[in-house]
Amino acid sequence: MKNTRPTLFSRLRRIWRHRWIDDAAATHRVLPPDVLDRLTARVGASERRHSGEIRICIEAGLPMSYLRRDAPARQRAVTLFGKLRVWDTAHNNGVLIYLLLAEHAIEIVADRGLNAHVGAAEWAAMTQRMGLAFREGRFEDGLTQALEEISALLVEYFPLGEGELDVNELPDEPVVL
Repeated sequence: MKNTRPTLFSRLRRIWRHRWIDDAAATHRVLPPDVLDRLTARVGASERRHSGEIRICIEAGLPMSYLRRDAPARQRAVTLFGKLRVWDTAHNNGVLIYLLLAEHAIEIVADRGLNAHVGAAEWAAMTQRMGLAFREGRFEDGLTQALEEISALLVEYFPLGEGELDVNELPDEPVVL
């Protein structure tokens, strides 16, 4: 049976990777301010078509408390899903797209209202498509495609009713930590 516990060397290498990255420079290199502005506009345009809420969160490296306990990116994404109040939407249909730059990790966390309609395989496929675009250096394209796919799901399962106006429950701007 193979030992799946990380070695001391692999843990130290992970800590180094997260602490070494320059948060602001890494984030601006991947998503400069003009791209963040366009993503904000796309989230707003999307949310005018359905009752869901979409948040994008970009983090250069994990906090030390996560690294000490060797927590995965998914655990951080779920924590931020709560801290950013994505879970607190009226129809339980919020979605968080989380990018962890130090590990090239992408996590999509959706609330139970939308997860009742969308399977894990569909979320995984969406994450893989984003990852492919990111590996090619097309971060804006990858996020835009994911926004369009998530929007289509929200329009399908949580459309606005005739004459109903969108209530913007959460900010549209991406969160950069």
